[in-house]
Amino acid sequence: MGFVGTFLGIVGFGFGVPIGILLGYFLYIYFQPTDVEKEEPIIRPLNELDSKTLHALLPEIPSWMKNPDCDRVDWMNQFMFDIWPYLDKAICSTIRSTTKPIFDQYIGKYCIESIEFDHLTLGTLPPTVHGVKVYETQEKQLAIEPGVRWAGNANISVILKLLSFRVTVQLLQLQIFLVPRITLKPLVPSFPCFANLSVSLMEKPRVDFGLKLLGGDIMAIPGLYRFIQETVATQISNLYHWPKVLEVPILDGASGATKKPVGILHVKVVRALNLRKMDFLGKSDPYVKLRLSGERLPSKKTSIKMSNLNPEWNEQFKLIVKDPETQVLELHVYDWEKVKMHDKLGMQVIPLRLLTPHETKTFTVDLLKNLNPNDLQNKRNRGKLVVELTFDLFKEENGRLSGTLDGDVKHSSISRASHDVSSDGGVLLVTIESAENVEGKHHNNPYALILFRGEKKKTKMIKKSRDPRWSEEFQFMLEEAPIDEKIHIEVMSKRRGFSFHGKESMGHVDINLSDVVNNGRINERYHLINSRNGIIDIEIKWSTI
Repeated sequence: MGFVGTFLGIVGFGFGVPIGILLGYFLYIYFQPTDVEKEEPIIRPLNELDSKTLHALLPEIPSWMKNPDCDRVDWMNQFMFDIWPYLDKAICSTIRSTTKPIFDQYIGKYCIESIEFDHLTLGTLPPTVHGVKVYETQEKQLAIEPGVRWAGNANISVILKLLSFRVTVQLLQLQIFLVPRITLKPLVPSFPCFANLSVSLMEKPRVDFGLKLLGGDIMAIPGLYRFIQETVATQISNLYHWPKVLEVPILDGASGATKKPVGILHVKVVRALNLRKMDFLGKSDPYVKLRLSGERLPSKKTSIKMSNLNPEWNEQFKLIVKDPETQVLELHVYDWEKVKMHDKLGMQVIPLRLLTPHETKTFTVDLLKNLNPNDLQNKRNRGKLVVELTFDLFKEENGRLSGTLDGDVKHSSISRASHDVSSDGGVLLVTIESAENVEGKHHNNPYALILFRGEKKKTKMIKKSRDPRWSEEFQFMLEEAPIDEKIHIEVMSKRRGFSFHGKESMGHVDINLSDVVNNGRINERYHLINSRNGIIDIEIKWSTI
């Protein structure tokens, strides 16, 4: 009996300990005294408190009392209080519709029969803003830091049906204290007037909540409450603590949001094979036009190969890339005609996401009539086109897009104090923002004219304005850095129709580009020469490969 008794003792201990712990857990969380009278808080004036108590109260003091740069926003809190009942219903409705497909993915797995919300409300107490700090910069952006506190009475209950058993998980008494930096950039002349919204936390957030499982408060278990609270706050901080940023796109490129260039695409049009014969008495006279999607710049094109169905070009082109994840290279092959419209021999597109930075890749693509997969004419043989593509990132984008740096860290748009000066080629980006107090002698229809290395570019004309706003960007692709060069920018006025004073100058400025090359970019307001009070706002950026 000694062996049997020992065996049964081990088995009894193995089953008894977890059952005892489980029963103790339920006895602890279900039979806590609830009729204990709560003591009334003791209210004392601040001058009666000692220094230690005052230090403990500092985090609770609103930021507008501690920092003169912060503004009170009582009107915003009152607005939030009035609209919160409706906002609560709208947010909860969005949560239900968003989580339903996620819940449906688990139904039928792990013996789960259903997952649904029993209660879903954010409560009657809205978040409050304890002060807002606004940052003024010369960038095309707006940055604010509100101090947000939410001590709400939310009640979120989820019922999980598992093997005919109902398991209830309830989240309640949610409290969140955080200081986010909200940046609206870039500012654009299209509603809602900003293209992206980025959010980052300036401090580690404070998160507190109650969590019930099967009706019992598991946060009452000693040690578990502090562990869960710290874990949640740490995970949120790791994801969004500055300089890590959560970016939310608001506008696309077609709505006026302009993305900054990140690199250069080198395109080598090698050859075409077995093109169609379009001329009745002879062969085709092919040439290729190429461009990147989303760009308004004119297409680049190769030379014309007369009477050749298998032409070889070996011609190289450079295109500026702004979004390698979504942009595609559009290739169109035409048959040149002397008199009539040029015939289209075929077309094809190559997504830039297929490229690896700094690696050359050869593509041999079949030419199609169009991109409609249901068009039967695309099954006809229209020949092939061979191209070589190389995508080179700018130096400041190299780590962010290729993954050599921490992928979550976003580069700010602040000027770099030290910039690698190199004689290599790159792209000079000139953004003409606006002008003020420009006045012509005979008319005021201003536009900006840019002269650099023999190239001439100009903005649109603003009729009858002394304070025009253009916000137009121009690109100059250079083989070497413009270290000892100047760029000439002149504000002109033009009268339409016949006039003895058709054009006149309203002032100009010559900008030395050495500072741009050394610092990476400048964003300045210049007084116009030969203008009484005229000022022009210009941003110039130099990006190297």
